[in-house]
Amino acid sequence: MGYSLSNVSLGFETRTSGNSISGANFEFSSSNFYSEREVQMAGKVRAVPEGTHTITPHLVVRGADKAIEFYKKGLGAEVKGIFKSPDGKVMHAAIKIGDSQVFLADESPEMGSKAPQTLGGTPVVLNIYVENVDSLFNQAVAAGAAVTQPLQNQFWGDRYGQVRDPFGHAWGLAQHVEDVAPDELERRGKALFAEMAKRAQH
Repeated sequence: MGYSLSNVSLGFETRTSGNSISGANFEFSSSNFYSEREVQMAGKVRAVPEGTHTITPHLVVRGADKAIEFYKKGLGAEVKGIFKSPDGKVMHAAIKIGDSQVFLADESPEMGSKAPQTLGGTPVVLNIYVENVDSLFNQAVAAGAAVTQPLQNQFWGDRYGQVRDPFGHAWGLAQHVEDVAPDELERRGKALFAEMAKRAQH
């Protein structure tokens, strides 16, 4: 069980390779910590931290504080922890969307860590499955996301659409609405591409 702590900030000094970094802030929620009993149990350290999955996206953004607020409002994210540098930038943050964690940090172009605005876009789409995709899609758009692919039922059995958040990251929002057999999926796919080719000729 975690400690019942919330909205706590710690000021501390740390040294890395002889260089002192003072005044950093660490904001955390109770879910990031374990009880004394759990910590003291020898051999019980988790190789994969509780609440994480095999792949955890790590987003680089320009303006992480505002991005976190958007993800809370637009995608229903829960903040798990935020670590800031002395200049107030987010060095590392963890949020939870549904059952999955997402890490994020402010961009540092001088260190090769660049946000989509700096790169001129992103080739990555993060997909979210939910019970009511219409509700989440509308929520994201109302919070400031731009529609890049309208929400509609797709031939593979999902109700699916895409949005781009105000920080340049792309999100695919989906709800599985139909189980499609492989042969039917192939038939539908061929029909779709045939229709697309026909339209391209006009």
